[in-house]
Amino acid sequence: MRIIRYLQENKKQLAAVTKENAVADLPFSDFMSLIAKAREDNRTAFDIVKQIAAEAETQPLEGLQLTTPIDAPEVWAAGVTYKKSREARNYEATQGKLDRETFYDKVYDAVRPEIFFKSTAARTAGPNDPIYLRSDSSWQIPEPELGVVIDKEGNVLGYTAGNDMSCRDIEGENPLYLPQAKVWKNSCSIGPSIVLADAVSDPYEFQIICRIYRDEKLVFYGDAQVNQLKRTLEELVHYLLLDNQIFDGTILLTGTCVVPPNDFTLAENDRIEIEIPGIGILNNPVVQSEKAGQAAKG
Repeated sequence: MRIIRYLQENKKQLAAVTKENAVADLPFSDFMSLIAKAREDNRTAFDIVKQIAAEAETQPLEGLQLTTPIDAPEVWAAGVTYKKSREARNYEATQGKLDRETFYDKVYDAVRPEIFFKSTAARTAGPNDPIYLRSDSSWQIPEPELGVVIDKEGNVLGYTAGNDMSCRDIEGENPLYLPQAKVWKNSCSIGPSIVLADAVSDPYEFQIICRIYRDEKLVFYGDAQVNQLKRTLEELVHYLLLDNQIFDGTILLTGTCVVPPNDFTLAENDRIEIEIPGIGILNNPVVQSEKAGQAAKG
């Protein structure tokens, strides 16, 4: 059972999607209200949603204007959690001279994971929303990731797909530039749904797929399994909460395991698809940032 939101008369309607892609509206204002009701009734959120969907009138998923499934107050991200990510970061840091150890090797092997702030609800794009290219970078890629939805205590509530856009040239120039390499307007997207944790027997079985289209021709395809993750999801959540204040509905992106070739960079009018079977396809067109567009005109 997947949880989505769609625009209905300019309001965001929470809904459930069945395996048959039938959509049933839910009588809750948002995702966390569903979780609160489940706790109040001492039931699982999955059981509540399943009962409502079985009794409600439904409509087809196709044609609905989806938005982010949750207004995540904060989105955090973990880095260098997959071997593939470590290799990509090393390439950036050494300018392709992979003959020495870097701090990324140390992060990959360290006890403490890399965790950084990524986005807020206002900065986060949803399905079919544009992703922006940063104006001062010439080497940008999507980072398809499994997102974990948690409450303020760190309990895992569900899973979603996310795009942690990255400027490889900025991060490679200096690791202290990480915030600029990761955070700008529309540099993060999540969706199209949240799969309730109650309905997932093993999150490490999720497959992450990335497709990039240019002029609607496929120019990149990559896929990997979450079971290639070096660290556990519980470990990443633990370090995020350590001496930190986290809010209900926070999302933690858990790192990327699918990286385009080193000579690839996104271009305006590309289209990114990040698919996690069971969660859905997160589709985002790519546009140049407004600042870059204004500079070109001036």
